[in-house]
Amino acid sequence: MMEHRIILEMGTGNDLYGLDYTKAAKRAIQDALHHSSIVMFKSLGIDHNDMRVQVTVAVQQPDKLDIDALTAELPRGRATVTAVKGGLDVHDPENDQTHVIATAAIEAFVPIDAANWKLS
Repeated sequence: MMEHRIILEMGTGNDLYGLDYTKAAKRAIQDALHHSSIVMFKSLGIDHNDMRVQVTVAVQQPDKLDIDALTAELPRGRATVTAVKGGLDVHDPENDQTHVIATAAIEAFVPIDAANWKLS
């Protein structure tokens, strides 16, 4: 059975004072999760464990992300997190402070037999 993407949610998060990329990324993931309410699983009898969750998190210094901590933020499905360069670092020279902004995209895939579905 072929997997199909059924969910794409985006979120943003920040860490204004700690220069903590993981904290900003966790907030971006939570922001994306809070935009979703998927009743389809219960309505159609699909097990959450059948869902593959793919998360892409973007920050200016992706090597500073704790991938295991970010993966732990995902409550359902089989999750993988990928870090890429993106987001923003906004420097405040007057206070010598850098503010970190992260973005996250969460995609969910489930195996669906397309023969059982049709648009009406």
